[in-house]
Amino acid sequence: MRSYKPPTPLTAAALSVLAGAALLAPVVLGSASSTAAAAQAAPPAGTGPIAKLWSWNWNSVARECTDVLGPAGYGAVQVSPPHDSMSKGGSVWWDVYQPARYTLTSKFGDENAFRNMIRACHDAGVKVHADAVINHMTGQGSTSYGGHSFGKYSYPGLYSAADFHTSPTCTINDSDYKNDGWRVQNCELVGLADLDTGSEYVRGQIAGYLNRLTSLGVDGFRIDAAKHIPPGDLAAIKARLTGSPYLHLEVIHGDGEAVQPGQYTGIGDVHEFVFGRKMKEQFTGRIHWLETFGQSWGLSVPGDKAVTFVDNHDTERNGSTLNYKYGDAYRLANVFMLAWPYGTPRVYSGFTWSDKEAGPPSANGGFVTDTDCGDGRWTCFHRRMTGMVGFHNAVAGTPVAHWYDDGDNLIAFSRGSKGWVAINNGTGSVTRTFTTGLPAGTYANVAGSGSVSVAADGTASVTVPARAAVAIRTGNGPTPTPTPSPSPTATSDKVATSFNANVTTTWGQNVFVVGDAAELGSWNPADAVALSSAAYPVWKATVNLPAGRTIAYKYIKKNPDGSVTWESDPNRSFTTPAGGTAARNDAWR
Repeated sequence: MRSYKPPTPLTAAALSVLAGAALLAPVVLGSASSTAAAAQAAPPAGTGPIAKLWSWNWNSVARECTDVLGPAGYGAVQVSPPHDSMSKGGSVWWDVYQPARYTLTSKFGDENAFRNMIRACHDAGVKVHADAVINHMTGQGSTSYGGHSFGKYSYPGLYSAADFHTSPTCTINDSDYKNDGWRVQNCELVGLADLDTGSEYVRGQIAGYLNRLTSLGVDGFRIDAAKHIPPGDLAAIKARLTGSPYLHLEVIHGDGEAVQPGQYTGIGDVHEFVFGRKMKEQFTGRIHWLETFGQSWGLSVPGDKAVTFVDNHDTERNGSTLNYKYGDAYRLANVFMLAWPYGTPRVYSGFTWSDKEAGPPSANGGFVTDTDCGDGRWTCFHRRMTGMVGFHNAVAGTPVAHWYDDGDNLIAFSRGSKGWVAINNGTGSVTRTFTTGLPAGTYANVAGSGSVSVAADGTASVTVPARAAVAIRTGNGPTPTPTPSPSPTATSDKVATSFNANVTTTWGQNVFVVGDAAELGSWNPADAVALSSAAYPVWKATVNLPAGRTIAYKYIKKNPDGSVTWESDPNRSFTTPAGGTAARNDAWR
């Protein structure tokens, strides 16, 4: 269900239903048991999390697949509805959830840009899931982003009044959710023209549209407002689809409601709305209860059928879940989601907002502009989770073990012998010896900076800062610390120069060296040399530089949102010797 702005006073009613469904009573928990936690269903090994890049245009998604999602190990990207829609000229976000035609002329780009995006994502190893709005058409407006005219029950060449539930027309009332499942699935959702999905013609048009998308390479669909489509109708549409696209369905759980998520698990996976509500409950309270977290907490579907999320574009606006404005609590809830074996996790990135109705950054009549993760208008939160995405992939299929909590807001647990995480939702740092279950060695903290040394008995003395997490894992997958190039060997015209910079960083920051030499990126931050945090707080790298040359350089921090912080002036400089090696031992200024 969407919080649309229809042409009637029904918005408030719809929002109240959504908000009411989101408010669940806290679960009364008994004694903790790591055995119960270990028994929770987990997604199959090798499936990476989904990144939901909501309201990103196609060009921006393509770049992100190449530069971030693929290297990080995200399995799929969920993109916004690609169809042509009613146009509000960029003033609102929800116009894209009112389809006007099934042509690919949306405010996110045209069909060519959509094709190019799919190609780029596939080349990066990332699948593409499209948001599919198939329950309804529009509730207002007369002109689409593609320049076509329409009426509420008239879409030339596609649908006429006979293709909608209009005999008689009815609108879903708040009381229907508990008392009348038929009305929930056959009446109009907040005034939107409800398609007769029992019609063979309508089913054919919807399936034709989805098949068109799969022919372009789309791998799966997020089915919008699936709760408002009878399961039998969805099953009939699915039977007409070519290939085997992955389906995950928006079915919002409400206690005691006539339509429940479990009624749809035979069609596809289901969005687990209770998960996000529970994350808000815990991370604004005390997280030690999470030892037993799973379906027994009132989650609506088993883990092997659930798509889990801390928030989405609806819940971040209606208050039922955490959102980016909660800061550390939001980040830590996402860390837990990616570390815990329940469902297929989806990490959400949208745009910043103060007006809940406002649309994404746009120009030229509402067409969404390219995403800039450094301008403060986009959250780009998925970038802050890249290390935990690697963790999630590395520990897939392993059980929870070695649980620890302090009875309050510090928890820690391992995932078999492949990963270990500690989450401190408290206001003070904690130092103690934990049992990690990992082999002896030194591991980078993929949830922040620094490293952890594990002894032969699997224990490690770890300081977990306030409102922070420490996560370590085996394997060589992606981490938030860039992997520097192998240390070069000096030659007759090159000097192997080691850069050792003492730099204190915040969660998600990484350190680079950049300078006037080509080997240091010629002052271009995009080509700067990554330093390793293995000896944190000293960041290190070795670079072959021209012998006998004066080199100017600086250190920079690349922030989780993609922005760059330069250390203060003046530039540093030194002259390399005629041969041999050199070292620069510096501190951030």
